[in-house]
Amino acid sequence: MAKNPQLLDRWGNRVRRGELTKQDEPSMVGGVRSPLTGYPGDGLNPGRLANILKEADAGDPIRYLELAETIEERDPHYIGVLGTRRRSVAQLDISVEPGDDTPLAKEIAERVRTWLQRDELTDELFDILDALGKGYSFTKIIWDTSAGQYEPATLEWCDPRWFRFDRKDLKTPRMRHPETGQEEILPPFQYIYAPMKAKSGLPLRSGLARVALWAWLFKAYTQRDWAIFTQTYGQPLRIGKYGPGTSEDDQKKLFHAVANIAGDCAAIIPESMMIDFVEAKSLGASTDHYERRCDWLDKQTSKLVLGQTATTDAETGGLGSGKEHRQGQGGIERADAKQLAAIISRDLIRPWIQLEYGPDAPAPRLKIGRPEEEDLAAFSSALAPLLAQGLRVKPSEVLAKFGLSEPAAGEAVIGGKPENSASTAPQRASATGETGSAAPQSEFKGCFKQHLDGSGVTIATQAEEAPQGRSQPVSPEASLAARLETEGRVGMGAMLGQVEAMLAAASSFEEFREMLLASSDTLDAKKLQGVIAEAVLAGAVGGRAVVEEEANE
Repeated sequence: MAKNPQLLDRWGNRVRRGELTKQDEPSMVGGVRSPLTGYPGDGLNPGRLANILKEADAGDPIRYLELAETIEERDPHYIGVLGTRRRSVAQLDISVEPGDDTPLAKEIAERVRTWLQRDELTDELFDILDALGKGYSFTKIIWDTSAGQYEPATLEWCDPRWFRFDRKDLKTPRMRHPETGQEEILPPFQYIYAPMKAKSGLPLRSGLARVALWAWLFKAYTQRDWAIFTQTYGQPLRIGKYGPGTSEDDQKKLFHAVANIAGDCAAIIPESMMIDFVEAKSLGASTDHYERRCDWLDKQTSKLVLGQTATTDAETGGLGSGKEHRQGQGGIERADAKQLAAIISRDLIRPWIQLEYGPDAPAPRLKIGRPEEEDLAAFSSALAPLLAQGLRVKPSEVLAKFGLSEPAAGEAVIGGKPENSASTAPQRASATGETGSAAPQSEFKGCFKQHLDGSGVTIATQAEEAPQGRSQPVSPEASLAARLETEGRVGMGAMLGQVEAMLAAASSFEEFREMLLASSDTLDAKKLQGVIAEAVLAGAVGGRAVVEEEANE
């Protein structure tokens, strides 16, 4: 393989490495790349705007681009919403994934990741996103070869008036020669060409500005009419009166006073003259429709650029309207971010990797966007019952979900189980020799153990524990509970035996549920009911005896 293999750009043009560091001709007044711009927005009317757009459609976009620049300077609402959309994408995090699993691919990805940490990158991405308004943008790549290797030094915004599109297809970008103005191929590996379409079609007809221009034009007419109306009817009508026999000089003095009093708010007139101020009535109702029309046009611009109006207009919607607006705006942001990542990968990262490592080097993949938000509350709610059913999960994966780290040995922790919790199972009875301990309480512990009793019925045998010596007298409540457990064991065992038999016969939990519901009236609970009735009666009698004993005291 040759030391410097021949490279081709996306259009099949040969890359000449010696021209990559060549600087463009500077902008000069009167030259092809003049920094001065026209102002086609002055005196604009619907007919002129239509002609400007037709010129752009035919391949001459200069006046359209100048007009798109004009509305960004003259319409505060348009530049506000467009800037919001551009900045929301320019500030997103960028992640880099290796092209494959080879060490070279990981090395390349790390190098690109380091380069993307430049502080200037946010402003450079903002300039590339100028394509959202105009439909496309061009950015010059300034290559740095001072260290004997290729690396992008800066990305410089280029005036889109310096470029054209091939007259045959109006799709392939062309550059105007800085001196002759002739259209020539776009120099390979020197420019980032970023078409970002608001609609399908030619780049010259896909910018947001084409639609925003009409809204701006109509709003300009409305604002002009509003200003004329306000000047004419917003101030009180000044009427000067003079009596019979007033000289012509006095009349002129009165007229000048009436004419000048609006701006100067001061005048002198003869004592015999009088000026009346007639206030315009119902002015607010007369001008309200101008304001409503301007607000309506601004809302249309918000919908055009942001996809919704909640971000710019302080209106209270329904319970779900705010969430729906955010989802719509988030969808537009993700689409812009994916498109921008594809453009940078195609016109910057891949050329860089090919220049530095060769045409077959694995180029990394760029991803621009916000991290996917996950409902951790729903995750916790779903995980808890699975863990209770015996699901085994790596603690590290759960910690990663919540952004937590595993504590090191000896570090102070919050929460968790005590270290000796496994060996501190509760005992039914207190240890021998304990003083002041509460009397032990009996607890029925039932479980399906598939044991057979003497009658051949499958029952759930109960946990048996050896009696323990006690140093304290047993309370009446504990004695009653222990007796209830003993006498109720037979009845409870019979019931659980029937339930366990149904569980063994059922083929699914749904079938077992139906069997259990159907047999709710046939379960043999007579023995257990009798024992419980006797226990309730004994408890009531014992309680009454305690009350009477306390009363006699």
